Amino acid sequence: MSSDITHPVVRPRRLRTTAALRRLVAETSLEARQLVLPVFVREGLGDSEGPRPISSMPGVVQHTRSSLLAAVTEAAELGLGGVMLFGIPEHKDAEGTGAVDPDGILNRSIRDVVGEVGDALPVMADLCLDEFTDHGHCGVLTGDGRVDNDATLAIYAEMARAQAAAGVDLVGPSGMMDGQVGVIRQALDGAGHTDVAILAYSAKYASAFYGPFREAVDSSLQGDRRTYQQDGANAVEGVREALLDVAEGADLVMVKPALAYLDVLRRVRDAVDVPVAAYNISGEYSMLEAAAANGWIDREPAILETLLSIRRAGADVVLTYWAAEAARLLAR
Repeated sequence: MSSDITHPVVRPRRLRTTAALRRLVAETSLEARQLVLPVFVREGLGDSEGPRPISSMPGVVQHTRSSLLAAVTEAAELGLGGVMLFGIPEHKDAEGTGAVDPDGILNRSIRDVVGEVGDALPVMADLCLDEFTDHGHCGVLTGDGRVDNDATLAIYAEMARAQAAAGVDLVGPSGMMDGQVGVIRQALDGAGHTDVAILAYSAKYASAFYGPFREAVDSSLQGDRRTYQQDGANAVEGVREALLDVAEGADLVMVKPALAYLDVLRRVRDAVDVPVAAYNISGEYSMLEAAAANGWIDREPAILETLLSIRRAGADVVLTYWAAEAARLLAR
C-alpha cells in the first residue's frame, strides 16, 4: 500500500464515536415537556364498558370519563407538556349546539381534567364544531350548503367562553375560519378570561391523512373541507395565515399535518415570534403503526425519529398520540 496517502484532517466522525459524544453535540432535543397528548372522550360510554378502541389507530381509544382521568394523571406524572381534549357527543345537530353546552361532553371533561391535574398540566381543548355537527363541517352552513364563515365565528366566541368558564388553559381553534383568532380573543377578554391562551391551528391543510381521526371522533362529514382548509400546494399562504393569527392575538401557532408539511413548519418558525406547534396527525401515526405491525420497520426508534424530525424542522411543541409512550422511551 502506498505510504503517500493523504489522510483527512477534518474528521466529523470523531464526534459520533460514542453515545456520550453524540449526546454532547446533539443539535436538537426531544423531551417529554415538548409533547402534548390528544385524548378523545365519548359521551355515554360507561365505565363498565371501558375505553373503546379505535380500529384505525392501534393503541388509541375513546375514553370514558374515568379512563380519561387515568390517562391525564399518567400524562402529568410523565411530565408531558399538556393534553388536548376532543369530545364526542351522543347527539349532533346542524348548529353543533353541544359545543357550547356547559354540561356537554367537552366542557364537562375540561372541568373533570382541570380538577384532576390542572395544577400540574396545561389543559387544552379543541375549539371547533366538526365533532358536534350532523354534517361534520367545522362551521354552520348556509342554505346552499356552504360553510358560513361569519355566522360560525359567533358560535366560536360562545364556545371559547364556555371552555374558559370550565377552566381550560388554552383553546385550540382548528376550524380555519377567517378572523377566528381575533373574535375568540375579544370574546375571552370581554368575559374576563384574559389569561386563557390561544393555540391557533394557523396552517391547517386539507389532507388525505386525517382519515383515522374521523373514525376517532365519529365524524359525520359530508363532502370535504377544501373551501376553508389550506391547499397542500401552498407554503407562502401557510406563513401568511400564521402571521395573521399572531396579529389577531394568537399565543402559539400550529402547522397541521406535520410530516407532509415540514417545509411549512420551518418557514413558519422563521417568520413568527411566538411558540410554534405541529400536529403529528392520525394518518401519520397509523402508517407507522401498520408498518411496524408488519415487521417492516423497528417501531420504537421510528417513533422517536419521527418526533425528532418534527422538532428539528422547528416545532417547539408536538401534538402526538405517542406522547406518553415517547416520554417513557426517553426516560429509559
